[in-house]
Amino acid sequence: MAEVEEKPVDDKSTGTEADDAFDDLYGLTEEVADAVDEALSANDQGRIRDLLDPLHAADIADLMERLTSGERETIVDALGKDMDPEILAYMDYSVREDIVDYLDTDHLASLVTDMETDDAIDLLEDLDEADQQELLDALPADDRLIYEQGLSYPEDSAGRLMRHEAVTVPEFWSVGQTIDYMRSDESELPDDFYNLIVIDPSRKPVGTLQLSKLLSTRRPVAISEVMDTDPKLIPVAMDQEDVAFFFRQYALTEAPVIDDSGRLLGSITIDDVVDVLDEEHEDDILKLGGVREDDFYSDVAETTRLRFSWLFVNLVTAILASLVISAFEATIAQVVALAVLMPIVASMGGNAGTQTLTVAVRALAVNELTTANAMRIVMKEILVGGVNGIVFALMMGGLVWLWFGDPMIGMVIAVAMVVNLLIAGFAGTMIPLALDRLKIDPAVASTVVLTTVTDVVGFFAFLGLAAMVLL
Repeated sequence: MAEVEEKPVDDKSTGTEADDAFDDLYGLTEEVADAVDEALSANDQGRIRDLLDPLHAADIADLMERLTSGERETIVDALGKDMDPEILAYMDYSVREDIVDYLDTDHLASLVTDMETDDAIDLLEDLDEADQQELLDALPADDRLIYEQGLSYPEDSAGRLMRHEAVTVPEFWSVGQTIDYMRSDESELPDDFYNLIVIDPSRKPVGTLQLSKLLSTRRPVAISEVMDTDPKLIPVAMDQEDVAFFFRQYALTEAPVIDDSGRLLGSITIDDVVDVLDEEHEDDILKLGGVREDDFYSDVAETTRLRFSWLFVNLVTAILASLVISAFEATIAQVVALAVLMPIVASMGGNAGTQTLTVAVRALAVNELTTANAMRIVMKEILVGGVNGIVFALMMGGLVWLWFGDPMIGMVIAVAMVVNLLIAGFAGTMIPLALDRLKIDPAVASTVVLTTVTDVVGFFAFLGLAAMVLL
């Protein structure tokens, strides 16, 4: 493997030097990536294994995402039975689908068996029904039962997110007994955990105990004396967005998941919640841009298909705005300056509305915008729109007066700008609130509705005023 010389990080270094220092700490350096490319070109599988062996599974997944389908298959062949199943857990789902299609069922089943249950269920749920059943049939009976139970829960629920591995102890044990149990072979501890879940005889959680508190407590002390007697419990059907809010609200690192009767089913850990936060954030960003899912790794045909429907909706709304303009065709023909100026009004309204909309959608996502404070927020955004509208109206009105030498045109665009920015502030808040009330995802539909409103209002206010004042 290519050696990378370590460099001290100087606080006064330039941005480039700082980036280079960071690269030295990051497992997948450009030197390693280039060396893998050379080994792939030479089809040197031994060299590929030597280069990948020191890397973290996340780095290998990152590397494979950069490669072509054929190059990924070469790496899978090189790793063989020694392939770390965590590579699949860290991989983008569309790239993982490519790898899964290449692996034979027995090899894939062995990888799934070695994965944590939440990661395995995440992989299984992305398969089509026939492939999913084929893979389930190849798994050991005990594992198959766990995965089938996990897949029975609603998509994007705590049941899909949780792992079944959880460290449980009875409340009557002492700290010493608990530590001895954890060190014994029979405990079968998960790879990573943060809390002990204290349960009663019916397997209902009655408390939690952080590992740090366990290790700092003397052996004779009873678990019941040091545990948190108010554990934050997550219902198995809770939506993953609510789970993420729950973790953020109470600064949790791990929380028990319970069924309808209150019995323990598993636990959710902070690493899974970070994935949810990232996924939800990415989902909202994509939807605001009119993209329903991440198509970065998709081929041309699939990417075109995914984007076509939203572009078609935008075309329809653009035609609606054009119809408003066509209603004032005679006005525009007589005052040519209107054709030059009218995009300014619509653009300012659209941008102001998008600012408000972005804040509102984010506030809805984190439960900060509710029916209790909605009216106050709407009034605030209208006021902000009005103040900005007046300021920009004065600027633009004076500029247009100097530009075209007609104070009336300056007055028309000034008034239209105030009207449109007021409407933008109102619509930017009310549209996502209304869509949320109608059980429609505000991140999906808000942008196109807002753009239509600000375009139509902007053109109608500007051209309507011009028709009344100038003609």
